[in-house]
Amino acid sequence: MRRIHYGDHPSQFGLLARAPGEVRGVVVLVHGGFWKPEYGVEYALPLVDSLVERGWTTWVVEYRRGSGAADTLADVRAAIDAAPGGPLVVGIGHSAGGHLATWAAAGGGLTHVVSQAGVLDLRTAHAAGLGGGAVERFLGHPPGDADDAVDPIRMLPIGVPVWCVHGRDDDIVPIGQSQAYVAAGDATLVEVAGDHFAVVDPDSEAWAATLAILDSL
Repeated sequence: MRRIHYGDHPSQFGLLARAPGEVRGVVVLVHGGFWKPEYGVEYALPLVDSLVERGWTTWVVEYRRGSGAADTLADVRAAIDAAPGGPLVVGIGHSAGGHLATWAAAGGGLTHVVSQAGVLDLRTAHAAGLGGGAVERFLGHPPGDADDAVDPIRMLPIGVPVWCVHGRDDDIVPIGQSQAYVAAGDATLVEVAGDHFAVVDPDSEAWAATLAILDSL
């Protein structure tokens, strides 16, 4: 993988892995971790090999965490703008990365989104105390009307197809997050066996469900 910086901050970089031979498209991988600084790009790396093997050039995004929503959102937007172009550019984000990929798709640059156990309703996530108050730390305040432009469920429709892949036994980001998003707009729910991390286990049937979505494009 080639490390490419899209800004001057140490966290403003992506890791690019080009698929050999005929390329099907580009996958932009956005890791999760409740927007916290202790969780980084390494959480997305196990998925790269299976994507590249199937002909997907893969751009793994790192971004600033812990310094506020404005920094994080600006970095994800800049990283997507720096991704290789093509007719298919699919954002795949896990947990908080599902929030970021879905949010970013509304601004262009992505043709499809796969949210894996995504935090897609910030108000409900805050009310439930997900991530030990992670939403309030991310925003700097409890979510309200002023945050609708960064809350995926309140941004519908976003103009691109969205699949919500979510484990039935997820007790970190409950499947209700994806169910509510799908019920509110034009998205597809893909329920899978397993917990919060099954969807990013490259050996799991849950990850195979994401690969099947890519195969269908």
